[in-house]
Amino acid sequence: MDVVERSKNINRDQRLVVFSESKETAEYLEGELRKKGFTRIVTVDSSTREERMPIVRANFDANIPLVEQKSECNILISTEVLAEGINLNRSNIVVNYDTPWNSTKLMQRIGRVNRIGSVAGTIYVYNFFPTARVENDIELHKISIMKLQAFHSALGEDSQIYSMDEEPGTFGLFDRSVEEEERDERLVYLMKLRKFREDNPELFKTYKNMPLRARAGRKNKVLKDTTISFIRNKKRDAFYFCKQDGTLDELTFVEAVKQFEAKVDEKALPLHDHHHDHVRSAVESFGKKIMEESALRKKVDPTQGPNEKKALAYLDAFVNLQIASNEEKARIALAKQAIKLGTYQNLQRDINKLQRSAKSAPVKHVVLLEKIMKILNSYPLHTLEETPETKMVVSQQNDPGFIPEIIISESYSI
Repeated sequence: MDVVERSKNINRDQRLVVFSESKETAEYLEGELRKKGFTRIVTVDSSTREERMPIVRANFDANIPLVEQKSECNILISTEVLAEGINLNRSNIVVNYDTPWNSTKLMQRIGRVNRIGSVAGTIYVYNFFPTARVENDIELHKISIMKLQAFHSALGEDSQIYSMDEEPGTFGLFDRSVEEEERDERLVYLMKLRKFREDNPELFKTYKNMPLRARAGRKNKVLKDTTISFIRNKKRDAFYFCKQDGTLDELTFVEAVKQFEAKVDEKALPLHDHHHDHVRSAVESFGKKIMEESALRKKVDPTQGPNEKKALAYLDAFVNLQIASNEEKARIALAKQAIKLGTYQNLQRDINKLQRSAKSAPVKHVVLLEKIMKILNSYPLHTLEETPETKMVVSQQNDPGFIPEIIISESYSI
């Protein structure tokens, strides 16, 4: 079996995702790869993310429609800017050219290819480590594995992330030799959960199978008449702290778990009168946050790519023509909205095609206006008369993954 065949056995779709900590390193890697004859490369950092996202999605996102998928690029080099919130699952290989200190970042990187819809059954992760001399000084490998192993042990994960050496154990998590800033309170609680699971397997399973919307009243003079709720859906999760005056704060995992922590013999209290109002307020805030985040993801910056920008500018020129009627101007406005939202992939292409042909064979404005309206009339732009926000609400409310689930809530009384 030759090298190409072996490569296809591992990486069926022949796509590679490389992460680096810095823009300069990413650019260096692209340059070196091009010297070796690799040309189908896209490099992304914070300054180019908006512009190159359509290319990234078209070439690396397995969840977009097949008709929109392309094979123009097969190597993606990125900084941390693509480590969250994007599917790169047409690839199943991640190369960490710079291995981050923060193991959570590493898992987020891997999560870009280890997604629903992935084209492969196995994810391969390759990590570049410091030289032995540097490792002795900074202990990157040791500290990173220590943190990851705590996640494995607490949550029962069995996937090796950094190396084949990972196995159950604390890796000196609580050794005094580890500097204080390297201790992560989250891991302390995760290790407590692991120990509880080992010591009380039946009770752990009972708690794990608790129904949704579990709630409890507890005694706490400091937190009197407040409520903490844990809410999630497929897109995010959050701990909400509703104060006496009804205002809300989002808590971190550590902040919330410190309040949820209880003694075995603690007795439950009745819920205070505002408990359900507090939880309802948290759910509403959660839903609003999801909509805002979705709006940011769905909004397309007109400067994100030269094709969109060119098409929008060309349409603007027709709006300024005195011969254009109000109806035609309204139609053009809807077309601009469709391009900004990315509603019709071919719309900008048809407009730019007309623009190119007009340059090669000059045509009078009135004729061009007729041609542009013919293009626009071939698309159902009237459906865009609803606001994007309204359409988004309807779409998401019909999506089971959008509906918030109340996992657990606690109210505090004297």
